[in-house]
Amino acid sequence: MRTSALLLLAGLAGLVGTTVASRASAQSEGGSGATLSPDAQIQINTSVPEGKTGESETTLPTPPAEAPPPRPHKKGLVLEATTGVLGFAGHFGKVAPPGFFMHTQLGYELTNWLMVFAEGELAFTTTSGAQDESHAIAFPIWGFGGGARATIHVTPRFAFFVQGDIGGLTADVPHDALTILGYQQSESLNPQYGGRLGVEGSIIDRHMALSAQGGARLATGFAEVIGPGDVPLVWDASVGIRYTF
Repeated sequence: MRTSALLLLAGLAGLVGTTVASRASAQSEGGSGATLSPDAQIQINTSVPEGKTGESETTLPTPPAEAPPPRPHKKGLVLEATTGVLGFAGHFGKVAPPGFFMHTQLGYELTNWLMVFAEGELAFTTTSGAQDESHAIAFPIWGFGGGARATIHVTPRFAFFVQGDIGGLTADVPHDALTILGYQQSESLNPQYGGRLGVEGSIIDRHMALSAQGGARLATGFAEVIGPGDVPLVWDASVGIRYTF
């Protein structure tokens, strides 16, 4: 009886020891390590670890250092239209005041600086300079011709140009309406020749450009028939747009 009791106490002691040992082993495997005391100091390192640049890594391409150069001037078939004012510097200027003016030309650029073209024009004025309101008439002036233009490109988008042209010009009026004022030849188509200066600048589209220009020509049909010598100069100033196909 006594021997049995001793064996039972020994077995219980062994079971308790095994349980305590297993718990201690589990604590050491799962979260062993020294715990921080309440007054412990923590230091955080803000410097970049050795071998790192500190810059965020990206797969995007690096932007160019500067904008790419503009595309070259487009050369080919050119259509140009301008609007402005036309006037007369000779004796006819005392008959007809300056009026609205439209000019259109179609050309082809043989090179980057030389273009040949055909042109047409239309203007409107009156005889109010020589007649009162009850007798003054309004009438159109029209003409056509051709010529050549030379262009000097200062930059890829900005240029000066000069052109020369020759053609014909006439006033479309009732029969003898200008003859009674001394300008009989103006009622029929007569030669004119002159020149033009201007500037042009390309906008975003290399096919398109804006221009400002002015010109003068000798319109032989608008010389006064009777009286002292007359120099029938016609001048115009206009702005417009051109498109290169």
